Amino acid sequence: MISIAPTAPARAGWFTQTGQVLRRWLLVSLRQAWGPVMSLIQPVIWILLFGQVFHSLGALPQFAGAGYIAYLVPGILMMTVLYSGAWAGTGCIDDIASGVMDQYLTSPISRSAIVTGQLIQQLVVNLAQSLVVLGIGWLAGARYPGGVGGMLVALGVATLLATIFCCCSTAVALMTRSQIALISLSQLIVLPATFLSTTMMPAALLPEWVQNVSRWNPMTWAVELGRGGLDGTYPADGWWQLAGLVLLAALAFTWAVRSIRAYQRSI
Repeated sequence: MISIAPTAPARAGWFTQTGQVLRRWLLVSLRQAWGPVMSLIQPVIWILLFGQVFHSLGALPQFAGAGYIAYLVPGILMMTVLYSGAWAGTGCIDDIASGVMDQYLTSPISRSAIVTGQLIQQLVVNLAQSLVVLGIGWLAGARYPGGVGGMLVALGVATLLATIFCCCSTAVALMTRSQIALISLSQLIVLPATFLSTTMMPAALLPEWVQNVSRWNPMTWAVELGRGGLDGTYPADGWWQLAGLVLLAALAFTWAVRSIRAYQRSI
């Protein structure tokens, strides 16, 4: 009698696994759409309030005659994805508390697929928010001489910045497993990252020590590249700024994947 060895069940490919994780998170976003929608209130306030309060600054030569609103919009665009990305890890903490994360880790699914699926969902939400911010800026009086190509560049840079902070937030969430710790660390990082950059003011109008810090701030890199895309005049050191953002995004993604594996070993 010939015995037939049982065959191992077929395992879905990496893209299929990522797609299933992405589908789950997109459904969560649709069911809780109030979160992304409410997060747009802050950029509206920044554009309208700061745009009006500092409107007269647009006459200074440092703004090249474009007006303060046109200068402000790229900064608010990057602020929006920065704040949204910093909160991305809350989804992981909810999964840990509900037991969903443990179900993921006991199933034959790639750990990088878990991270990538949620990351893509966050980037889709951030892209929608970014388009709304550009539309609000247009209605407030900003114009984009860089055209469609420049807007695509700004959106691409915003996506890189979002990738960095989404992955870092996921890694921190998996390490701390605490909403309070994640929120505290996020606030500790996002506010200095915003105000120690050229988000609100040109470097020439900042104190010298802030200029020195902002030169190495990834937020400044993203803002200047996005502003260059919308204006159609890219910064002279834009290439190394872009390379820096790409490198940080790769490192942040690697950190997130390693964090989920470390979490698995700890349970």
